[in-house]
Amino acid sequence: MIYFKLPFDEKLYTINEDLSKNSVTFYAFDNSEQLNFKGDIIEVKPEDFEKIRIPYQSLPKQADAVIAETKDEYIQKLNKVIAVIKNNQLPKLVLSRRKIIEGFNTIDLKESFKNLCSAYPNAFRYIFIHEGNSWMGAFSEVLGKFSTITHEFETMSLAGTLPVSESWSEKEIEEQKPVSKYIRDILKKYAPADEIEESPTSEHISGNIKHLRTDFKLKLNTEEIVDQLIRELHPTPAVCGIPKDFCRENIEKFEKFPRELYAGYIKVEIKDTVQYFVNLRCAKLYQDSVHLFVGGGITAQSNPEKEWQETELKSEAVLKNLIYS
Repeated sequence: MIYFKLPFDEKLYTINEDLSKNSVTFYAFDNSEQLNFKGDIIEVKPEDFEKIRIPYQSLPKQADAVIAETKDEYIQKLNKVIAVIKNNQLPKLVLSRRKIIEGFNTIDLKESFKNLCSAYPNAFRYIFIHEGNSWMGAFSEVLGKFSTITHEFETMSLAGTLPVSESWSEKEIEEQKPVSKYIRDILKKYAPADEIEESPTSEHISGNIKHLRTDFKLKLNTEEIVDQLIRELHPTPAVCGIPKDFCRENIEKFEKFPRELYAGYIKVEIKDTVQYFVNLRCAKLYQDSVHLFVGGGITAQSNPEKEWQETELKSEAVLKNLIYS
């Protein structure tokens, strides 16, 4: 079972039972896992969705006890990561953690999903229960979008995070620059520099937080080339760091839990477009707990206390929309 909405599109979609093709695919951060939803994408009318039950009992049970990091543990780890960044002169390394909510009786899955959809109209919003997994999320970073008619490919550099009310500092500006450079350098392998359109950097608001964003556009010949480009872009510095391989090794070293589908990507094939979304503001759902995945880009200038508060702020994206008792 899966339900989802596309950015700036209030139509609700699901997938029928036709097993002849993949329409939606979730890829794990480290590519160790891939969940395929096979069938045709179909629209669900609001009045029909109101009649549908998504029973809480259909959620998987948590098999093993999982203890999240405390604030002190995470800050100690951040200090070690900042030392690695300084010693190796890294532009950025992305560190994440799980925030675990327990001690409730039930979750109203349908109403929670509806809340998430209302809160983030510019995001890809989804909920699914599939092969013993259940996840829900909403995030607006587009890893790629390809038109099978015009052959135009779009992507974006999205980095730097602040509460909406705060002003940009040098830390966020410097954090976003290498993300844009990373994307720009990869795109140059697929088109001459003068054929790549790049927008000015702008502010991108997502609920209670904002990011810095730069858009890129170019033309590609086939969907196969698009898949190849996506594999090269992922994981971007926004979810991993620079240089990619070194940062990925340190992520495995420092993070307490595997990321699973968090910071991976979602491929959606609908109508005349193929879209790829980064799976960031998301949670893994169990009958007895909710695991919220959150992280942030760490630089030599990072303040550990402020980085902790940033992850707390990001966890609210899903948490504040959950209805549980």
